Amino acid sequence: MIISRTPYRVSLFGEGSDAPAWSSAHGGAVLGFAINKYSMISLRVLPPFFDYRYRVVWSKVELVQELAQIQHPVVREVLLTIPRLPGLEIHHDGDLPAGSGLGSGGSFMVGMLNVAHAFQGTMASHRQLALDAIHLGLNVLREECGRQDQILAAYGGVQHMIFDRDGSFHVEPLYFSRGRRESLQAGLMMFFVGHETTNPTEGWLEKDEVQHQLAAMTQQGVEIIQNDDRSLNELGEMLHHSWSLKRSLVQGGYPERVEEIYQSARKAGAVGGKLTGVRGGFLLLWVNAHKRDKVRQALADLVEVSVEIGSAGSKIVVYEPDDYREPC
Repeated sequence: MIISRTPYRVSLFGEGSDAPAWSSAHGGAVLGFAINKYSMISLRVLPPFFDYRYRVVWSKVELVQELAQIQHPVVREVLLTIPRLPGLEIHHDGDLPAGSGLGSGGSFMVGMLNVAHAFQGTMASHRQLALDAIHLGLNVLREECGRQDQILAAYGGVQHMIFDRDGSFHVEPLYFSRGRRESLQAGLMMFFVGHETTNPTEGWLEKDEVQHQLAAMTQQGVEIIQNDDRSLNELGEMLHHSWSLKRSLVQGGYPERVEEIYQSARKAGAVGGKLTGVRGGFLLLWVNAHKRDKVRQALADLVEVSVEIGSAGSKIVVYEPDDYREPC
């Protein structure tokens, strides 16, 4: 049995600029952090007593004979890279719902790659996991996605990610005092607002000036967090400004219900906030400590999720490899 634990993430500023369509023309930067909510993936050799060769458990249960029959694209493509593969069981559990804007897809990719490396007796570096996951998403699965999800899932921590026009990236971890971390943590509140059934798009390329402003906020956020003399309320004010900017990028704007929730939070004392998804998911708020109870009362109909920032990146938490005979 091998089990990986990979964190989800929250991005504060710059999301969207990590997409190759944008960064190849302008460069990009994202400020974000891993949280203490995880994707757990287990892998074990399947005993030879069943009438199927692979069992994959996610939102579905797949029982198949051939790798090509596996429906989950990430599981299928990762397993295809392992030579002389025995029968296997793959099981996934997640702390938060998929598709809610917290990088669950990137966490799954990184976690699956991590157990695959461990199964073959190797320990991949954070950078290698990120690079492998980015390659898998962009080049193998041909998904239109950014790269921050895979990077934060692999590295963990609080990161300033820089995306160059040539497709390369580098990661600058943020270091600050324990007191500063506690103050940052104390100001964050997160509530689940649910999913939209529609599939809207964001006009990143149609509104370049707005996206330039959003990307520029990353450096401002870094400077605020790392300077103990700066008020962290500035982050909340920036989040409120970015709320208006991002809303202008979403076709049709944010749903009326989401706008009402956000305005209720603001009236109760929240300085600012952001949606983790395009039109739903979680509402992340910056709230001063003495206003937290009022905000909680104002949003009493929503599920509040407590998060801690800066969780470690993907790791193997159980490593008990099974002995097996390679197939002839």
